[in-house]
Amino acid sequence: MNTWLVARRDLVGYLRSYAGFAIISGCLLIDGLLFNFVALGQGAEYSHKVLEEFFNLTSGLTMIAAILFTMPTLAEEHDNGTDVLLRTSAVSDRSVVLGKFFGAMGMLGLLVALTAYMPAMILVNGKISLAHVAVGYLGLMLLGSSVASIGVFASSLFRTQLPAGVIGGVITVAMLLGWAGSQVTDPPFTDVLAYVALYQGHFEAFKEGRLLSGGVIFYLSVTFVFLTLATTVLQSRRHE
Repeated sequence: MNTWLVARRDLVGYLRSYAGFAIISGCLLIDGLLFNFVALGQGAEYSHKVLEEFFNLTSGLTMIAAILFTMPTLAEEHDNGTDVLLRTSAVSDRSVVLGKFFGAMGMLGLLVALTAYMPAMILVNGKISLAHVAVGYLGLMLLGSSVASIGVFASSLFRTQLPAGVIGGVITVAMLLGWAGSQVTDPPFTDVLAYVALYQGHFEAFKEGRLLSGGVIFYLSVTFVFLTLATTVLQSRRHE
């Protein structure tokens, strides 16, 4: 119950602020332009290829939005001094972290849902599989969940938003570059770096409409690990 109270508080805060709508509007504008110029502007293409390109483009903006939505989650509480109330309240650290995470995911879900008009545009001159669309959107939310958990963890480390956003972005980029690192290292590091890569090897199946349990497990595992780390940071501060 406490988790949902924190999530609702944050979600209402996002919806009442200009920042939340600015992030959504900016991402939708950029995504729409890229979709028209890159996906639809490449000439004759099979519909499923255009859809794959849509998910490819939207995945990048989903990750950026996840960082932007989560950078103020815990850092803002420190900055405003309201973290003291959270630490001394009956709400557990895990409930605080999960509430902050679900609040940010609510906004991210709204952003992702508002992109639905772009796949619908493909239907004007082509055909797409609804299963492909569903799997692709599931992949976007799982990818967003992983990056959001990284953002919440980064936000738990700092008392201001900017360094939280920077560190969250750095961790995300480092995990994205895992695939490139796997190409220039020797075993066993090759397999490890390839596995932790956020995009290659995991999201590509989703954008192609293939639902693989390995990808679902990977993204849920990343989410669990970083939310657990964020909870550990809060617990350590409660005893300061």
